[in-house]
Amino acid sequence: MTEASVTADLTGADISHVNAHATSTPVGDMAEIVGLRHALGDHPVLTATKSMSGHLLGAAGALESIATILSIRDDIVPPTINLDDPEDGLLDVVTHKPRQLEIRAALNNSFGFGGHNVALIFTKA
Repeated sequence: MTEASVTADLTGADISHVNAHATSTPVGDMAEIVGLRHALGDHPVLTATKSMSGHLLGAAGALESIATILSIRDDIVPPTINLDDPEDGLLDVVTHKPRQLEIRAALNNSFGFGGHNVALIFTKA
């Protein structure tokens, strides 16, 4: 996530929205939360669109990237469904209904089986 920010010539403060990988595994989700807070701080608005699609294995990253791009286009963060009590009360996780938000830059995390990981940053043109 930090490397993606450096490559995009952005700081963590420039990224207002994150589509988290969030597979609903306690260890994995907490590791992602710690990484997000370290790389970006406490301010990004988070969602986990996988909560609506399920884990699509090799297609998960593509679908989540499309959702992130549409969030930027429409300035709307989709909700994380079926989440009533986020693990880390310090992060702003969108739950239950979409939220309007001006998004200039957003990050999408996709982590794969076997250790391949990617953090992609998308920006408004």
